[in-house]
Amino acid sequence: MNVRRRLISTAALTGVTALTLTATSACSSETAAGAKDGSGTLDVVASFYPMAFLAEQIGGKHVHVTSLTRPGQEPHDLEISGQQIVQLEKSDAVLYLKDLQPSVDKAVEQSGVKTKIDAASLTSLEEHGNEVGGHAAAHDTHQGEEEGGKDPHIWLDPVKYAEVAKGVGTAFEKADPDHADTYRKNTDALVKKLDDLNVQYTEGLKNTKDKVFITTHAAFGYLAERYGLTEEAISGLDPESEPSAARVKDLEKMAKADGVSTVFYETLVSDKTAKTIAKDAGLKTDVLDPIEGIVKESRGEDYFQVMESNLKALQTALGAK
Repeated sequence: MNVRRRLISTAALTGVTALTLTATSACSSETAAGAKDGSGTLDVVASFYPMAFLAEQIGGKHVHVTSLTRPGQEPHDLEISGQQIVQLEKSDAVLYLKDLQPSVDKAVEQSGVKTKIDAASLTSLEEHGNEVGGHAAAHDTHQGEEEGGKDPHIWLDPVKYAEVAKGVGTAFEKADPDHADTYRKNTDALVKKLDDLNVQYTEGLKNTKDKVFITTHAAFGYLAERYGLTEEAISGLDPESEPSAARVKDLEKMAKADGVSTVFYETLVSDKTAKTIAKDAGLKTDVLDPIEGIVKESRGEDYFQVMESNLKALQTALGAK
């Protein structure tokens, strides 16, 4: 995968060694169900918003969730701090998505947290590059510049996200058996909402005039495959990778050949390239949010609201009937 590898510095790890050992020792006698502060809640550290949302929805009042990625921060860029490493060590469980945030992966690997939940292990991941789907018209491509890799953006497919939710629910039940019934009930309710969202997308994108859409980076591959569309991404899986001149030219040719009307940009990265391509090709622009974080510019206050806004944006751009 071409997401930039950002590792924790040796200094950061060395600087917190004494603190983490102290925290681990102090908490070693705690039960799996008990929080470190004695409140009876499960202390969960989540890597970024889609993981935190799952933990909150499934855990309800029985969990305390802290996200390592602050609102408005691009999650691919996260450099985990020494303080966050200590926080991770003191937690009851960590919920993360391996290969999305290398510094988190490293910290989790080296931590003594008893319950480590890797969302990537709870569903299947696929190899995706700049283009995902099979509806693009025949034209020259420059795929070689972005070979892609294992695509971590599973939360943008409601079906895959539901699979992850089930796995998280099971992990919570095991970590905190005293509240297993609540976790099971909350998981079932969340999965039902995700199933309903899948139906909304299936019906809403079933009859569209066009099938190809352009995005800032390759975050919507699973969504495209699920609903019979084709995503053409300006950048690859890394939102900050710069497209080559050949890729930009190819996108402009493709847009004309496939009747593309809109170039989508997102809330947490620069929209400059997307707007430049749109202007040069005579296309409109709109927001398609990869929901890597909720900010004031987001078209919704939580995952479901933003996903519904994304559906409306796609329907408009693709000419849904």
